[in-house]
Amino acid sequence: MSDNNLSPVERIKKASDGLRGTIKQGLEDEITGAISEDDQALLKFHGMYQQDDRDRREERAEKKLERLYSFMIRLRLPGGFLKPEQWIATQHVAGENSTGVIKITTRQTLQLHGLIKSKIKPTIQAFSEAHLDSIATCGDINRNVICAAHPMQSPIHAHVHEYASKISEMMMPKTRAYYEIWLGEEKLADKKDEEDPLYQDRYLPRKFKIAIAIPPNNDIDVFGNDVGLIAIIEDNKLKGFNIAVGGGLSTTHGNPATYARLASVIGFASEEIVLKAVYAIATIQRDFGNRSDRKLARLKYTVDRHGLGWFKEEVERRIGFALEKPRAYTFTERKDYYGWEKNDQGLWYYTPFVENGRILDDEQVELKSALFEVAKTGKANFRFTGNQNLILADIDPKDKPAIDKILQKYKIIQHTEKASAIRKNSIACVAFNTCPLALAEGQRYLPTLISKIEPLLKKYQLDKEEIIIRMTGCPNGCGRPYIAEIGFVGTAYGHYNLHIGGDHEGTRLNKIYKENLDETAILETLDELFAIFKNERQQGEKFGDFSMRKFFEANKN
Repeated sequence: MSDNNLSPVERIKKASDGLRGTIKQGLEDEITGAISEDDQALLKFHGMYQQDDRDRREERAEKKLERLYSFMIRLRLPGGFLKPEQWIATQHVAGENSTGVIKITTRQTLQLHGLIKSKIKPTIQAFSEAHLDSIATCGDINRNVICAAHPMQSPIHAHVHEYASKISEMMMPKTRAYYEIWLGEEKLADKKDEEDPLYQDRYLPRKFKIAIAIPPNNDIDVFGNDVGLIAIIEDNKLKGFNIAVGGGLSTTHGNPATYARLASVIGFASEEIVLKAVYAIATIQRDFGNRSDRKLARLKYTVDRHGLGWFKEEVERRIGFALEKPRAYTFTERKDYYGWEKNDQGLWYYTPFVENGRILDDEQVELKSALFEVAKTGKANFRFTGNQNLILADIDPKDKPAIDKILQKYKIIQHTEKASAIRKNSIACVAFNTCPLALAEGQRYLPTLISKIEPLLKKYQLDKEEIIIRMTGCPNGCGRPYIAEIGFVGTAYGHYNLHIGGDHEGTRLNKIYKENLDETAILETLDELFAIFKNERQQGEKFGDFSMRKFFEANKN
């Protein structure tokens, strides 16, 4: 592609000296709390976004003051695994350098908000001492690799889980910029040591997401990713993976050229060739992805532009093997396993309910204090889920009573058991007050809305239904609203498009039912829908399947 057709971000990447730009100089500028626009594009590759407090923008503008700039930092945790001592370090860093709230993301990792510019380097150095980093968790690059969370799902969970780390390592950028800028490493004299056969000097056209699922639980929404690997397990042995390509959920209001898409399965790969196939898919996106229009730059558009058949053939050409026909599998659920569960080796796991992934102490529950005390015992690992929860994991039976006592002390068990089915199956993105793209609220509002939805469900004896509900403050879909049974997508402050009809297993997109609803209209509409669902559902029918049958498929005739 001619440089004349490149988007501004593409030019910035190519001229960045291996993602260095002028970040180092920008950090030393004490006049502003921000960094330059070009460096903001590069900083994402280091795992950070520049943000500001949108609640106070107008107030600051009226006083002719600079916006209250701060930064969000996101950790790289392949498969969402953290040791107890690393949790302790993270909690200390959060308290010293950020707002103190630890956020579990929908990609099984953690992010901190509210870092001022002078605190970024100390934060990264503290993480490094705990053997943690934020490399490649944002930007046009392979993001945090996610994997089926709960070891109870399969006796060979650990074997499948290893692939998250293998893929993460394989897809790491070669530049040493992160280590030079944040950790004081000397700059390499010979640039040949930084040559990157995967990313070259242009990286990928847009973000690239990989997920690994273990049927029958699609807890990580495998089809919402650029690459989805579905583990095929027979007789408790991993045979390989079905490979799905082209998933992605971001859209743009008013732009019909953009759309949500679920990944399409193109074949089966054995363990021997699956890593080669994943690498090849990334190189195809590197070579054929749209670099002139970032709204059309995800892999899904590359797949649709060239065709699924062409894409499969190109993968096979690059790996030198033909993919086998997809193997049979079934998804029957998409959930976290709350409470105590035991795996085949006799180890125990406790999953508390973490509303919208926000770990803090408040008037409802002292979750942050409880987790800190658990971590100090050294008797539980931390595993994060794709539904913004965590699992206190790998607990020896002799240590279970001590962990349970801590959970009881801080009322974590009571809090989890008390939460309604719909609340436990909800997700919301960060949105206001920090996300610059948000049009409406997300995590700050969804708990309140659910409190108003719960009585409606109870009114129709539906309060035990595990309806999957998700909210995002804009159409970019970080909270995966397009594969929810009920999805809310922000259109303006206090207003949302209402989507219904996604299936319970995460294998079908939903559809817009009504547009631009305020809270009153949302509740009135849901009241009507729940009444119809109660009276007209078929035996055992889930809300999403009923909605699709009743309101969309029935209208085809």
